[in-house]
Amino acid sequence: MLELKGIKKTFNQGTPNQKVALGGIDLTIKEGDFITVIGGNGAGKSTLLNAIAGVWKIDEGSIVLDGEDITRLPEHKRAKFLGRVFQNPSTGTAADMQIIENLALAARRNKKRGLGWGVKAKEKEEYKELLTRFDLGLENRMGQKVGTLSGGQRQALTLLMASLSNPKLLLLDEHTAALDPKTAKKVLTLTDEIIERDKLTAIMITHNMNDAITHGNRLIMMDSGKVIFDVEGEEKKKLTISDLLEKFEKITGEEMASDKMILSK
Repeated sequence: MLELKGIKKTFNQGTPNQKVALGGIDLTIKEGDFITVIGGNGAGKSTLLNAIAGVWKIDEGSIVLDGEDITRLPEHKRAKFLGRVFQNPSTGTAADMQIIENLALAARRNKKRGLGWGVKAKEKEEYKELLTRFDLGLENRMGQKVGTLSGGQRQALTLLMASLSNPKLLLLDEHTAALDPKTAKKVLTLTDEIIERDKLTAIMITHNMNDAITHGNRLIMMDSGKVIFDVEGEEKKKLTISDLLEKFEKITGEEMASDKMILSK
């Protein structure tokens, strides 16, 4: 589904602030993979997702999605293949528009649009059914403006919108980090359900080691712009947090320095 070859990215090249963010990433992701990506601050996790999404050009390498080379494709053209949920719940939705209007816009991504009623009765019923599964009461508030929702409600809606057009790849960039533990757990459960139901291929960045182990079928650990550990299947299921810390220290020769990761065990 996705093949990354020799992906390199350096910021502020040739200046005292030069930073190698990606140091030659080689990664093959199979269709249906749900990958969790973990690593300390500055490991290159978000930079990797931004490279895939086309936020900026990579310095070297190639990105092939479902057999199509998208390396030089601009971000807005890649959007038709990708769904994305950001860390900030306010990103990815239109605050001044109603819930139903946001869903209608998401459903029309990559489709030709003409003159006619904005939302048909059949669509409204479909959206209501989808929202009912969230168990957040949103199905009875579809006329409410998104900006008035709580962070968890808005993130759940963003997740639904990102997956509504059945993207080839779903990118989740620490999408529960800004939520309280109870709400984060709810959103992660919804994430699992949507990925399983729609048979999506997904990459989820997280600082929470327990979440990285619990969710998905494959785990990748990054450090200093490189993939240093890649595990899947039964081997991943048997992992513990202690195993992850030990692996990091054995591979890098250093202790895991990210307080954020240690505290979110």
